Amino acid sequence: MQLSNIRIEVMNYIAEKMDEIVNEYLKPIEQNWQPSDFLPDSTSENFLPDVKLLQESAKELPYDYIAVLIGDTITEEALPTYESWLIAMQGVDQANQPNGWTKWIRAWTAEENRHGDLLNKYLYLSGRVNMREMEVSTQYLIADGFDIQTGTDPYKNFVYTSFQELATNISHRRTATLAKQFGNNILSKMCGVIAADEMRHAKAYKSFVSRIFEVDPSEMMLAFEDMMKKKIVMPAHFLRETGIRIGETFSHFSDAAQRLGVYTTNDYIEIMEGLIAEWHIEKIAGLNEAGEKARDYIMNLPNRLRRVAERTKIPTLEYEFKWISA
Repeated sequence: MQLSNIRIEVMNYIAEKMDEIVNEYLKPIEQNWQPSDFLPDSTSENFLPDVKLLQESAKELPYDYIAVLIGDTITEEALPTYESWLIAMQGVDQANQPNGWTKWIRAWTAEENRHGDLLNKYLYLSGRVNMREMEVSTQYLIADGFDIQTGTDPYKNFVYTSFQELATNISHRRTATLAKQFGNNILSKMCGVIAADEMRHAKAYKSFVSRIFEVDPSEMMLAFEDMMKKKIVMPAHFLRETGIRIGETFSHFSDAAQRLGVYTTNDYIEIMEGLIAEWHIEKIAGLNEAGEKARDYIMNLPNRLRRVAERTKIPTLEYEFKWISA
């Protein structure tokens, strides 16, 4: 669906300050952490002893924790899907505006790419994972793509990315906390630095939405309402294993995350409340009639969802993932 010229103008308006945005929310590449900063050095004579220590500490990680860490890793490694989705947004002009939105998407992707690299190498060295099964799931997830119901609308996409970056921040922050409780300080640091990246990225996407509310409040409100009605699906919602139907493995991964408390229904609601406060939804001025109705829906939604969440039971049935070998 072709978007209105107003949306394109708004995208161009934000892109005028793209250098400032990149400098504020992303780090210079040479100053950034890299996976090798946290992993055993293969050029060192201590490499094999260090790997042995890593494997010993990994043995203490519970089954559900390993399952969630693998699911998080696969999600991070499906990055080509996410870049191709963002680069297709209307208002992104790769040919004529290489220093506009294209610059942001490529630089954001480059930072995100380190996450999957780090976690993949850790899991490979841990000795707890059937790497081929995990790799099959990663290839499936990239090949299957995803349907987050935003289309090419940048307003809806920025609502999604704001929400999703906050969700991944919570997930990685919780896995960091749990790793420390299990005595695995190295893994805790790994998950912690990834969580910090996700928070910086969330701040960027939230700032894009704030800018849009300033110049096109009614349409931005309608986009926010639309995404809340559809519900924010996780990027790995098509996750599957060998011989398993599309999306079925994600359900078990989500159950494990709920049991661990890594990411729960209440977290979803609290993210929504945080965005409502961040974007000052209650105080947005200049809304048309449709925008006012959209605001009413958004303001009432957290309480409605909380009542539903109170009746939701966390699944206790554990699932045997093909990814985990020990």
